[in-house]
Amino acid sequence: MAEFMPAKVFKDRRESREVDYRALYRFSKVKITIGAVDCTHIPILKPFMHADKYVNRKNFASINVQATCNSNEEFTSVDVSWPGSVHDSRIWKNSDIYNVMKWNRASAVLLGDSGYGIASWLMTPFRIAETSEQTSYNRLFTRERVIIERCFVQLKQRFPILHNKIRVDTEKVPCLVMRCFILHNVAKHLNDKDFAVYIPGDGEQEEIHNQHTADYANGVIHQRGQFRRDAMSRTIHGFRV
Repeated sequence: MAEFMPAKVFKDRRESREVDYRALYRFSKVKITIGAVDCTHIPILKPFMHADKYVNRKNFASINVQATCNSNEEFTSVDVSWPGSVHDSRIWKNSDIYNVMKWNRASAVLLGDSGYGIASWLMTPFRIAETSEQTSYNRLFTRERVIIERCFVQLKQRFPILHNKIRVDTEKVPCLVMRCFILHNVAKHLNDKDFAVYIPGDGEQEEIHNQHTADYANGVIHQRGQFRRDAMSRTIHGFRV
């Protein structure tokens, strides 16, 4: 089950600016970044059928949920259709939002961690910052991409069942989880008070998957993404981040 949340979808460059060009402020100087993407594991009861597919790398049963968010801490797309053993990069490449971003005419981008393969529509950090421009880029990138982690923490604090364990039949889990995401957006719209948020440090983050960086067959997508990231790093360095 995958769904776009109640939010505008950009159709051209002008509309993309109207949607969220202020998001992730420094990146908005070049008017391209509209949000961040990541996955989070939702613990579930281990099913009787195909149980191994649901056991993740931390050795508990879960579904691996991909989501994107905007600068208002609202979820803009959610995919709850994958078992916990599936890597983030596979979910990303098979998601509807992947194709939306790939073919968008606004040249907009999302921010993803180093587990994702870089593309012209998905920016990732430099693994090793070798220049001052790359250091500035990584510093800003880390500060801004954390918004998706903050959204996940708020979601799980608002709905503790997502953090502890969902004790319903496996086939009912996707609908339950999707409703929690929708209600989170409703709470944001109504200015419901958020919980205090603790964001794990680099050594504690849940979703670091350097081992499954996307493997593009022809390398063209990856190369174009690198060129665009290099250009962004030079622009960002000029902001004196």
